[in-house]
Amino acid sequence: MDVRQLVIDYPESIPASLNLSPESFEEEARMALAMKLYEMGRLTSGHAAELAGISRVEFLLNCSRYGTATVEWDSHEITMEFEGL
Repeated sequence: MDVRQLVIDYPESIPASLNLSPESFEEEARMALAMKLYEMGRLTSGHAAELAGISRVEFLLNCSRYGTATVEWDSHEITMEFEGL
């Protein structure tokens, strides 16, 4: 698997203002990026989890913490799911 690296500069004051270590801040930023790309439909949950560096199940369990739906159904999918009830 080929791996690329994304480097983001940030002021040292940001983690401190959030009461986070630089490592915790970077982990949270990585998760937020993965979550937003998933929310936008740009990544699958599996790819977003991979970007976040966690399992898919753990990623999906964290969705509510970031205000992100774990699934988004269109009206046809909802109708099909409840058809016959």
